[in-house]
Amino acid sequence: MMSFDLVSIFLFVSFLFLLKKWMNSKNQVKRLPPGPWKLPIRGSTLHMVGGLPHRVLRDLAKKYGPLMHLQLGEVSVVVVTSPEIAKEVLKTHDLAFASRPKLLAAEIVLYDSSDVAFAPYGDYWRQMRKICVLEVLSTKNVRSFSSIRRDEVFRLVEFFRSSSGKPVNYTKRISLFMSFIICRSAFGTVFKEQDEFIQVMKNVTALLEGFDVADIFPSLKFLHVVTGMRAKAMNLHHKVDAIVDNVINEHKENLATGKFSGQLGGEDLIDVLLRLMKDGGFQFPITNDNIKAIIYDMFAAGTETTSTTIDWAMVEMIRNASVFAKAQAEEEIRNIGMMQKALSLRDMSRAL
Repeated sequence: MMSFDLVSIFLFVSFLFLLKKWMNSKNQVKRLPPGPWKLPIRGSTLHMVGGLPHRVLRDLAKKYGPLMHLQLGEVSVVVVTSPEIAKEVLKTHDLAFASRPKLLAAEIVLYDSSDVAFAPYGDYWRQMRKICVLEVLSTKNVRSFSSIRRDEVFRLVEFFRSSSGKPVNYTKRISLFMSFIICRSAFGTVFKEQDEFIQVMKNVTALLEGFDVADIFPSLKFLHVVTGMRAKAMNLHHKVDAIVDNVINEHKENLATGKFSGQLGGEDLIDVLLRLMKDGGFQFPITNDNIKAIIYDMFAAGTETTSTTIDWAMVEMIRNASVFAKAQAEEEIRNIGMMQKALSLRDMSRAL
């Protein structure tokens, strides 16, 4: 009986707290774009129920226009659905929209958002982006990984060739193809925990992409515990941390003996970051945690976006028979698995 009374008191206090916040927000005069009706506390969340988010937003935009306001709990959201306004947001006024909202999963898994994708816009973000562009993903480094890309392309083609007449999960295979390339480029070679690492990283990406009710009520910290989001994020964080820690320590041991861990004896991505950490001279010193966070960015950006693009390109080719037939007729693509010459970036660009 006493526990029931405590729960009732807790719910009543929570209701008063939310009601006070809603009343305060009503008193603030804001110039906002049009949008659907809102409920107290919940805001516009009911409009997001009953369909895929991008389709729901498309249907709402048809009614309220290309610049639309939604109130998702405590979070005020402006939705842009036209190329012209998107250019204003992403290019003309990009600095005003440069930072992402704070998410608990990103803070835990990405070492207090110390990567590039989730770091708030500022001096640290500029430093790490510059390092990624000029050092980690320099033209020289990207070219040095060409043998890895070529090897994985041949392996992919051989897999499809050997699977002729059998059903194949194309999406899964392309995702694995990109994951293998990123892992070998970042870590230098295939390592014993690679399969586990790929699966854990996919789980991390799903966690960051997914919806959690606590993220739309950021002031109610207890929701992160109630929904289980904190526990899930901490579990994945410990798994990723342990795997990448081992890899970094192996790289440090190799560097101590004067060896690089790259595929052909050169630097891989971790070697580059360790060299920069040793050289120093940065406004924000590079740490092991920074390296781990950047590796996640490399993996997520290099796998998810590329594999999704390839996936949709294949879907469009299947939908357009003439384009599909043209692709099949291309000698370089049809015989790519038997090509004797090295597959270069120029060869791949000509095939597109």
